[in-house]
Amino acid sequence: MIPKLTVTAAASMLLLSACAQMQLGGGNKMPDSTAVAGTPTQTEGDGLKHCAAPLGTVAIIEDQTAPWFSFLTAQYQLGSTVPVLKLLVQQSNCFVIVDRGRGLDAAMGERQLNAMGELRKKSKMHKGQMVSADYSMSPSITFSSQNAGSGTAILNYVPVVGGALASVAGTMNTKEASTVLTLTDNRSSVQLAAATGTARNIDLGLIGSVMSSKNSGAVGGYSNTPQGKVVVAALTDSLNNLVVSVQQYRAQNVKGGLGAGGQLHVN
Repeated sequence: MIPKLTVTAAASMLLLSACAQMQLGGGNKMPDSTAVAGTPTQTEGDGLKHCAAPLGTVAIIEDQTAPWFSFLTAQYQLGSTVPVLKLLVQQSNCFVIVDRGRGLDAAMGERQLNAMGELRKKSKMHKGQMVSADYSMSPSITFSSQNAGSGTAILNYVPVVGGALASVAGTMNTKEASTVLTLTDNRSSVQLAAATGTARNIDLGLIGSVMSSKNSGAVGGYSNTPQGKVVVAALTDSLNNLVVSVQQYRAQNVKGGLGAGGQLHVN
C-alpha cells in the first residue's frame, strides 16, 4: 500500500502540472513580472515581441461599463486589465506609457498644491510639463468555458488516488479567453489598428482550494490563478499581433481628404 502522504503529493503534482498547460497564440511562456522604462532588453523565450525603439506615447483606456469587464470582476474575481497591459507594453518597449488613471490624479493633485502655494519654490512644478498621449489603447475580452470530459485518462495514469482524483477530474474545464486590442490616434481619432489574441489552459477545479489551503487569502489575481494567467496570455498574444500590425502601418488616403464626405455619396 502506498503511504497517504505519497498519494497526496502525487495528486498535488498532477494538479500543478495540469494547470501549467497553456496554449498561447503568440508564445509559450508568461512574460516577466518587472519592467523599467527605456530598457529594450529582451528576455529569451518570454513570448513577448520587443521593439528597438518606441513608436510613440500611449494611454491605456479601459471601458469598465462593458459587459466583459463585469464578467471579469464578478465571475473571475479579477481586477482591471490596465496594470497588466502597462506591464506588457513597458516590457515590449514599443510605446512609452502615459498615465491617465490614478497617476494623473496624483499629478493634478500636486499641481493643485503648487497653485495654492503649498509646495516649495524649488519644486519645479510648472505648466506645460505633461506629455501628450499620441495613441490610446483599449482592450476587450471574450470568455468561454467548455466541459473537457470526465478525466478518465488521468485516472488511468494515477489509479492510486482513487475517488479523490475522480472528484477533481469531474470539475475539469477548458477555459479560453479571446482578446482584442485597438489602437487609436488621439489627434485625429482615427483607429490605426486592431488585433486579436487567444489563449487556453487546463484548469482543475480543486486548484483554488489546494492553493488556499497553503496560502490563505493569496488565491486570485492575474499572477496566481489559471483564469488570470489565461487572460494575461491572451493579452500578450493581442499585443504581439498589434505590434506586428503597426510596424507595417501605412497611412490611409481617401480621395478629397479624410472626413471630407467620403466616396459613398447619398442622393
